[in-house]
Amino acid sequence: MAPRQRRVEFRADLPTGEDWLRCADLLADPARFAQWRERLAGWLREQFGEAPARTTAGYVMSWYLHVPAYAAALLWHHERRVPLLRPDELAFRLGDGRPHPAGIAVLGSDFHCLPDDPAAGRPEATVVAGERALAAALRSRYVAHAARFVRAYSAVSGLGRRMLWAAATDALENSLWWAGRQGGDEGAGVADAALVLDARYAPLTSASALRLDGDQGWTRPRDSCCFSYLLPDEAECAECPRIRRLR
Repeated sequence: MAPRQRRVEFRADLPTGEDWLRCADLLADPARFAQWRERLAGWLREQFGEAPARTTAGYVMSWYLHVPAYAAALLWHHERRVPLLRPDELAFRLGDGRPHPAGIAVLGSDFHCLPDDPAAGRPEATVVAGERALAAALRSRYVAHAARFVRAYSAVSGLGRRMLWAAATDALENSLWWAGRQGGDEGAGVADAALVLDARYAPLTSASALRLDGDQGWTRPRDSCCFSYLLPDEAECAECPRIRRLR
């Protein structure tokens, strides 16, 4: 799926009067994912005439995982900080039409940072030795959140754990890449992905897979499938794993 600009807010609590979902509430009651998928199904029927269950499961899978991944990637890219990414400290707001996470709120104040960070002396800061240690903190925090999602969503979505961890890997690398691109320095995003995913760290399914592809520029093969090809007149994405298996 193509990258979309999301607004990320850092705040003490959720705004009132807006349709925000706290990640912890969804994970504590996985049946709430069905409500999200029903809303998505309505939008897909408007756009395509059909809403296959596997497609709604795949979209919600990818969209949810991009919430912790994108919040981490933006703060990493712009500040070299890593938020804790706890489910009770992350929330998102669904778009009015297409029900994707259109806004993300980081509610916690604690973070990991480098020794030269201007806020390194603050009580909410955990200082690490260098960028590799900070990258390890990002992976650890992200994987901890993703693991809770995999447990919750595998029970209600019909998707296997291998697919869910593949989607978690896609979300993390794509978010690091997109944060650089959307910040005006795609090369920095590629470098960030190469540092954070310099090897395969199980249960993530691969190391950084970004590569230059002629006139297309930077691209990467997906580990997971969004199941868009099940929609009428839609084909597999260019980097879909189904295409690689069929070759």
